[in-house]
Amino acid sequence: MPQTLHAFSLVVSDYDTAIAFYCGTLNWQLAEDIDQGDKRWVRILPPGASTGASQASLILARAEGPHQQAAIGNQFGGRVGLFLTTDDFQRDYESMRLAGVHFEEPPRHEPYGTVAVWRDPFGNRWDLLQFAPPLA
Repeated sequence: MPQTLHAFSLVVSDYDTAIAFYCGTLNWQLAEDIDQGDKRWVRILPPGASTGASQASLILARAEGPHQQAAIGNQFGGRVGLFLTTDDFQRDYESMRLAGVHFEEPPRHEPYGTVAVWRDPFGNRWDLLQFAPPLA
């Protein structure tokens, strides 16, 4: 039976603040927002992604208690732990920059593609990445 990565969770301080950033500033899709009483199931996808179950998505998880609150922005130990790929690096870089996204560096060219590190409002480090075309 084939397996796929359905989703991973990102610990945030507040659901609505995270939705406003990802779905407002970055124009992601809010795939699900289900009230579960003491928490919510909030699943988001980048622009153009399919809402189907086979599409990897991001689950926004509100921190509960001091241990989880301490993980906000540091789930990857200070490393880039999230990778947003694009088919047009310059378009998305400029759009994100104009929307107020903080890039830690100017774009750089690596053997695997064009990349720049940015942070979300929670302190998580992301790569915006356009893969280089394969060598012939």
